[in-house]
Amino acid sequence: MNILILGGGGREHALAWAVMQNPKCDKLIVAPGNAGIAQIAECAALDILNGASVVNFCDENAIDFIIVGPEAPLAAGISDRLREAGFMVFGPSQAAAQLEASKAFTKEICAAVGAPTAGYGHFTDADAARAHIRAHGAPIVVKADGLAAGKGVIVAMSEAEALAAVDDMFGGEFGAAGAEVVIEEFMEGEEASFFVLCDGKDVLAIGTAQDHKRVGDGDTGPNTGGMGAYSPAPVLSDDIAAVAMERIVKPCMAEMTRRGMPYQGVLYAGLMIKDGQPRLVEYNVRFGDPECQVLMMRLGAQALDLMLACAEGKLAEAQVHWADDHALTVVMAANGYPGDYAKGSVISGLDTLPADSFHMCFHAGTAREKGQFVANGGRVLNVTARGSTLAEAQTRAYSMVDAIDWSGGFCRGDIGWRAL
Repeated sequence: MNILILGGGGREHALAWAVMQNPKCDKLIVAPGNAGIAQIAECAALDILNGASVVNFCDENAIDFIIVGPEAPLAAGISDRLREAGFMVFGPSQAAAQLEASKAFTKEICAAVGAPTAGYGHFTDADAARAHIRAHGAPIVVKADGLAAGKGVIVAMSEAEALAAVDDMFGGEFGAAGAEVVIEEFMEGEEASFFVLCDGKDVLAIGTAQDHKRVGDGDTGPNTGGMGAYSPAPVLSDDIAAVAMERIVKPCMAEMTRRGMPYQGVLYAGLMIKDGQPRLVEYNVRFGDPECQVLMMRLGAQALDLMLACAEGKLAEAQVHWADDHALTVVMAANGYPGDYAKGSVISGLDTLPADSFHMCFHAGTAREKGQFVANGGRVLNVTARGSTLAEAQTRAYSMVDAIDWSGGFCRGDIGWRAL
């Protein structure tokens, strides 16, 4: 079959790598892709937020199946446009994508079914938000209601920091995403990511992972889009995952169906775990980035079969076959990230890295200029490895990092530290 993946980051490189392992894939196109993806698949310049353009492209290229990688096209309704044109799509509708596009919407769904999550307030006025903070004190969490590329969350340890976050959000730092603000109770515990597939009727757990949001070693510094991840997440045991499925995921999915917006695609539940009990931090309506990279390394070719079963409404017949192994990814980012950073620095050594089912360097923000790879984003590379233990996966990943010559970038040196 001819397959189109929408997106151009590390997540999409990992999805493309897994899809290419499956003999069902005859031709793979990734739009817009990046320099690393171009080594394994055809890349196409395409505005993935423009429904008419994507539909025309799929018609012209006889596309059979579309996998939507990032959240922005889902929130813009790309899945709806494609389904209306008769295409098979992996990704939720615009209405269902509100689970990520609006934090207030998710809180409303949780409240309707009694799913455990943080107490909150929803504000469209800065003065009311400030009054809420002063009444509740710190620590407290301030979130832009809309999509902010993983950066619109401030965990404020002081009242002054929380008030400044409100000023920044209503002042336009996160654009339209910060026009409304959700302020949440600070939840203690350890955070992990729970990934499930939903086909509008059935729900299937497909894996766990743990991300490293802070920019610096020891989880210090500002939040980022993610500096590394590993899978599975030991803190999210089978028993805790079962509780999360029964008390959080399944009731929320049933409520979405009841509201006439059944969910179809991957659902990523960020969970805070304390004393063996999970509470929902947030939902995302796509694979995490960089969590997708470790999940795809562990799933391999079956990832396409699972996504097809989801799109066809046949999840009840699907099974996940996990190897008893671990995967870990280290994000290499441009100096200055998550603040201002420069593009165009040359990256050497990538062509010498191993590329097999145990070692992959997924490109997140690269371009090709004059025969060389150059940095073209904030998070640039996802250096990923599998091993029989997490320690082995970590050793393999950092060995690959050491082989990369890039003076314009940096990475954390402690990915996996919580589990190890």
